[in-house]
Amino acid sequence: MDMPLKQKIFAIVLAVILLGIVFELVRRRKLKIEYSWLWILTGLSIPFLVWRYDLLLFLTNISGAVSSTSTLFAFAFFFIILLNLHFSIVISDMQNRLKYLIQENAILRQTIVELTDKKTKY
Repeated sequence: MDMPLKQKIFAIVLAVILLGIVFELVRRRKLKIEYSWLWILTGLSIPFLVWRYDLLLFLTNISGAVSSTSTLFAFAFFFIILLNLHFSIVISDMQNRLKYLIQENAILRQTIVELTDKKTKY
């Protein structure tokens, strides 16, 4: 069983558009390179699955899904869950860093105030 030509063309066009958007966002520095690899890998996996449709069918059979479309949706859902988990970790780390910077800033301000007060007393 082979994927219909219209579906192949549509999937490849979507992959090219995704890759174009990712490269443009990296070029404009709107997307960091460290995050772009994930999207580039996603954009390249689409034509790979079109080329190796038998692999997608194999994954569909293993997972017990009814159709290859269901398998793709399951992978997309899992991808989004992993992406959300990653960003939750990044946000938690940023919150900890921000808390530390705020505390350090408060200590430095207090030190400046204390040093300024000592100068004015003499």
